[in-house]
Amino acid sequence: MVTLHIEHAISDFGTWKQAFDSFADMRRSSGVLSHRVHRPSDDDRYVLIDLDFGSEDEATRFLEFLTTRVWSTPANAPALVGTPNTRLLQLVEQS
Repeated sequence: MVTLHIEHAISDFGTWKQAFDSFADMRRSSGVLSHRVHRPSDDDRYVLIDLDFGSEDEATRFLEFLTTRVWSTPANAPALVGTPNTRLLQLVEQS
């Protein structure tokens, strides 16, 4: 399993969540197996998202989609503040 880890500042969680939810079908059709959304307990204007994929190729293609079609268009990412930080993570161990 490969996880696309994303972190970024937001202006409003409700607005961000509505935009995130609007891409649920695209996540599913792009190979996202599951996702997790976290917020720091001391910062309600920041989100951390983990998107799990079966392969690195799927994760890389979805990151390209996010970069070129979502984050580059304010209407698609209305609460995004700044540039997201991303990493592809390989699962090494889980209990």
